Amino acid sequence: MPVLTSSSSSSSFTSISLSIFLLLILYNTTVICSATTRTKTTHPNRQLSVNYYAKSCPQVEQLIGSITSQQFKESPVSSPATIRLFFHDCFVEGCDASIIISSKQQGNKMLAEKDAPDNKDLREEGFESVRKAKAVVESKCPGVVSCADILAISARDYVHLAGGPYYQVKKGRWDGKISMASKVASNIPQANFTVDQLLKLFSSKGLTLEDLVVLSGAHTFGFAHCQNFVSRLYDYRGSKQPDPVIDPRLLRALRMSCPHYGGNADIVAPFDVTTPFVFDHAYYGNLEAKLGLLASDQALSLDPRTKPIVQALAKDKQKFFQAFAAAMEKMGSIGAKRGRKHGEKRKDCSMHML
Repeated sequence: MPVLTSSSSSSSFTSISLSIFLLLILYNTTVICSATTRTKTTHPNRQLSVNYYAKSCPQVEQLIGSITSQQFKESPVSSPATIRLFFHDCFVEGCDASIIISSKQQGNKMLAEKDAPDNKDLREEGFESVRKAKAVVESKCPGVVSCADILAISARDYVHLAGGPYYQVKKGRWDGKISMASKVASNIPQANFTVDQLLKLFSSKGLTLEDLVVLSGAHTFGFAHCQNFVSRLYDYRGSKQPDPVIDPRLLRALRMSCPHYGGNADIVAPFDVTTPFVFDHAYYGNLEAKLGLLASDQALSLDPRTKPIVQALAKDKQKFFQAFAAAMEKMGSIGAKRGRKHGEKRKDCSMHML
């Protein structure tokens, strides 16, 4: 379905509105998604290497690929779920798989990152993909490959399986020894963030203005719960009115399934109303057409600092793909742990080593 522009016919939008409504109903008990990440380390870890496991586990990518390809066939939502999981992992204490630790397995009363309010709606498919891949890798290369690297490779696989770019993943991360729910809230972007707030957070991770816009493009597929955008529909920033920027036809379509109060908490809507299951660059065209789902997404097409980047990526899918691959490599280096002093190699990704 083409990206809606101001010159699109009303019948085209009627089709889009209907498809949004159907998606909201069809997936009200099954689907979600969003974007994410971790630490104050701003320089890429130079010890990460594409060939890190060349001798110790040369088949690691094929082993992981056997799982991701099967998961994608069985449950396509595994793609956005795993990419979101990777974002949320990297933005809190670095890319160290601390997001996967179970509070029950911590051996103390401290809640793990996974149980922080901002992580409560992370889909189980993302965790399941890593668990299955870890089991296969451990059967062939016991004690060698970290959960952090498995998550990074899985995220790349799912981007590619959904139609996005294939890129090399640098490896050599160790798993983090600390997982604290209390560190999550201040490190995860919120759905109503302004561009200033987004820039401050991304800058603290060593990421640039362009990285912000490019990584936000992960919202080219996946879904978000009503709670993440319902204020835009009824009471935008305390105005008692809807967000004046949102396309009125999209507003009506979303209001059908997301009431102001008392709605079904499981209902979700697609980030990308045109191609919600495909990794492409339609997200940026949607922002130009005022079809952004989250306030933080739509803001990127309005701010003079980010608007030119949105426009450029909307016109050129290959430019977006190249930029996204580079930004994922950069984000994947945030706070990477190396060695036993700072990390561990877990056998069970949900449990710290004793």
